[in-house]
Amino acid sequence: MSQRFAVIMAGGRGERFWPQSRLKRPKHLLPIIGDTPMLCQTVDRLAGLVPPENVFVITNREQRPGVLAACPDLEPANVIGEPVGRDTAAAVGLAAILVKSSDDAGSAFAILPADAAIHDTKGFQKTLATAFEVAENGEYLVTVGIKPNNPATGYGYIQKGERLRPAGVDAIFEVKRFVEKPDLPTAEKYLQSGEYFWNAGMFVWRTDVIGNALSVYTPELWKALDKIEDGIGDGENLDSLLAEHYPNLDKISIDYAVMEKADNVLTVEANFDWDDVGEWPAIARHQSSDPKGNVLQGKGMIRDGSGNIVVNEKGHFTAIIGVDDLIVVQTGDATLICPKSKAQEIKKLVKEIEKNSDLEHLL
Repeated sequence: MSQRFAVIMAGGRGERFWPQSRLKRPKHLLPIIGDTPMLCQTVDRLAGLVPPENVFVITNREQRPGVLAACPDLEPANVIGEPVGRDTAAAVGLAAILVKSSDDAGSAFAILPADAAIHDTKGFQKTLATAFEVAENGEYLVTVGIKPNNPATGYGYIQKGERLRPAGVDAIFEVKRFVEKPDLPTAEKYLQSGEYFWNAGMFVWRTDVIGNALSVYTPELWKALDKIEDGIGDGENLDSLLAEHYPNLDKISIDYAVMEKADNVLTVEANFDWDDVGEWPAIARHQSSDPKGNVLQGKGMIRDGSGNIVVNEKGHFTAIIGVDDLIVVQTGDATLICPKSKAQEIKKLVKEIEKNSDLEHLL
């Protein structure tokens, strides 16, 4: 029987979680939710479902040392540092090559984001096991769909088609289409219709099936990846191969490149809780709060205020009085104060910081 693999995507720098999240210590290497880095939680969630030696992490070269330090149980050879970011289609293609080089039997592998908050590990494993079963036994590209509980505008959506299993069994559907992040009225229609899932960026497929899809829909990308695969087969150094070929790959997401075009896509309905924890206000959904809804991480005091989020590092003490719905984050070299309603602006702030060479140390 073929082995099962998991490939965790751990790129990016979590700009919406600045000033805690930085290029070399991004969101997925921080204990944003819980006591351990979110990447380590993702790795631990696979225990018993995927052998630890079959877990890969694709990150970037700047973050690779941080990944190894945060999650020492990972096999160092399985932590791959991209020389440049080329979005998820390139990373998925690279993942297929790595899995194939480890096991030539057309094994299935899961693609997982590094930083989703999932508390129900048993339910997660049940859903992923179903997705593996479907992928292993057919020519399918399988995605995990999250049943929406609010009209979120920050996620892509999956419109489900015919149900392929009877009621009472893990729900598997054909996929009619993928849709981009909607405006609020559209998201409300999606929620009311009951026909849509959130797209969580979790996929399962066999190496041959995803390889064939990439070769059909992104032939130039696949040709370039072929050179990397040939080099691995000839015993060449992976880092050298990536340095030579990776910058030439097309920069495109797997959703645009393949999923929105393919006609062999199925979705498995998630049997677990899920939150992508996309910005600071999200932590209030997972952390304990005082009677007025204030969340405090680290040392501090909140008087005559409600709905605030205060996060401190390195022994700082923060006191706030008479304010509501603020985000206050204090690190060793930076302090952020903004209304929760302006959390989306943090990413724009980081872009402004990038333009000032005197502030490079804050990135």
